[in-house]
Amino acid sequence: MTNYLAIDIGGTQIKYGLVDQTGKILEHHKMDTQAHKGGPHILATVKGLVKQYKERSAIAGVAISSAGMVDHEKGEIFYSGPQIPNYAGTRFKAEIEADFGLPCEMENDVNCAGLAEGISGAGRDSQFVLCLTIGTGIGGCLLINKEIYHGFSNAACEVGYLPLSEGAFQDVASTTALIKHVADLHGDEPEAWDGYRIFEEAKAGNRKCQAAIHQLVDHLGKGIATICYVANPEVVILGGGIMGQKEYLEPKLQEALKCHLLPSLAEKTSLTFAEHENAAGMLGAFYHFVQKQGLQLEVAHD
Repeated sequence: MTNYLAIDIGGTQIKYGLVDQTGKILEHHKMDTQAHKGGPHILATVKGLVKQYKERSAIAGVAISSAGMVDHEKGEIFYSGPQIPNYAGTRFKAEIEADFGLPCEMENDVNCAGLAEGISGAGRDSQFVLCLTIGTGIGGCLLINKEIYHGFSNAACEVGYLPLSEGAFQDVASTTALIKHVADLHGDEPEAWDGYRIFEEAKAGNRKCQAAIHQLVDHLGKGIATICYVANPEVVILGGGIMGQKEYLEPKLQEALKCHLLPSLAEKTSLTFAEHENAAGMLGAFYHFVQKQGLQLEVAHD
């Protein structure tokens, strides 16, 4: 059996572990990213993981998922927000291949999550998939025939910046926006709230939380509909922390999408929820590695 090291670099945590040739995750660990220490620290951390795994077991390659804008051909970061200072220009692929003699491939974390869902998750039976991750911001991935559509300059589906009448999509429809709205309604600081508390209080009858969620859902419906008018996906898959509230959100989101899409388009557009959750980044990084290296993949089924 051939094994690979998969690493998912987020702003808060780095998840990592071994994946076999069928995409089965054999082990799964995490550590703090310490993003404030910047790109050089993260690169050194990743190199330390590669060294550790190469010494203890045979690995055939390194698959990386990362926050930030990724040049998937060069395997490096070309843009990153202020949460990770000095991250742009970090050359993961070149340095790992030079230092360890192992093939390395890298892709953006939202694209990896989308690829995981498209190949073995909620979109496995579809050929044209839009995957959105709702969190601190909003990230998007468009898959055509199980491959990521990158656009002309590797910036396709940066939907968080999509301008709506109320503001940028992620400024009005992200978890961050929901928390800020709820805190404002209660006269609190945002630190007093999180997504879990908001939904628990909404279910218990808190009308301010219910109203804030209703507004969020409407903004999500508008944003998703706008993307659908351009891309016409077969299925829209929603992921991110608050999308774990599927039972509460699904009927509301289905209705919002119907309100903002023409009936002829709405009836042909499915909306569903991500299945892979915390494993999506690692799994998608592995699938991307397989595609870039021209390997054959036999997807594992539990």
